[in-house]
Amino acid sequence: MQHLDADRIHALADYPGLIAALKAINRRGVDVLDRMLLGQTTATGTQNDWLLLPAWTYDSYFGIKLVSVFPDNPARDLPAVQGLYALFEGKTGAAIATLDGAALTLVKTAANSAMAADLLSRPNAATLLVCGGGALAPHLIAAHCATRPIRRVLWWNRRPETLDAAPLRARGLPVEITTDLAAAARQADIISTATRATAPIILGAWLKPGCHLDLVGGYLPDMREADDNAFIRAPRHYIDARLTTIDVVGDVCQPIAAGLATAGDFIDMFDLNRDGASGRQSADEITWFKSGGGGHEDLAVAQYLFERSGTMS
Repeated sequence: MQHLDADRIHALADYPGLIAALKAINRRGVDVLDRMLLGQTTATGTQNDWLLLPAWTYDSYFGIKLVSVFPDNPARDLPAVQGLYALFEGKTGAAIATLDGAALTLVKTAANSAMAADLLSRPNAATLLVCGGGALAPHLIAAHCATRPIRRVLWWNRRPETLDAAPLRARGLPVEITTDLAAAARQADIISTATRATAPIILGAWLKPGCHLDLVGGYLPDMREADDNAFIRAPRHYIDARLTTIDVVGDVCQPIAAGLATAGDFIDMFDLNRDGASGRQSADEITWFKSGGGGHEDLAVAQYLFERSGTMS
């Protein structure tokens, strides 16, 4: 049985190909279960989580991701996200590969955000703002730059001294570190947030006409990255999957609880990939997308990487 470690996954990751694979699985549809999550609050108040995300495309592939999120790990020189993906062949049920779960999650999450931006952001989007200092942020920068003609990347974190733009600049990505979040947000055509914020860091008053807002970081009900005004300024609201967002993530369930929307108002990526007419309606429209993840996304990316490894071995 083949194993794709983190280095191999990053070598195989090709964002245009990953985005195409995600679009295909959204058009096709797939059986998924609600994510299974176990959590523990430590004595210091940190929330440690273990998530299981299965999916099955019948007669093709099925698989499950097992991933842990331990936010204090970087202080121990360990990654905050660790895990494993198990991939099975759909006709015989044979286990055919394992993949490093943390690396899979990074490239999948970045590709999923870029897929949504490809469908919703303005085609001429040139300025990207990425918020967050974790391992995901550089992948979001690379994925969005592979999708739109980005000429300027503004990178913000609460602790700017932790950001290192040199490796990204060495790859030709036009990255600048910024300390003024409000000013950066007002310039951005695409804003991508990857934080664990429990209070909004992006205000709707900052969004310029035509901005695309990509909310990635919050995965629990008490996490929130954008305020109610940002929600209100967007005429439509997009999510990747209902099972992983509606009752699960704060950027969705909090506006619902406040009466700003109902569960039926949200458009998921399954519908958007099948009906492009439900996407952006004008150049000045603000588009709002919340990524909650999902086993179907992990399966699409695992399948793509496994098949690509066979052609590049």
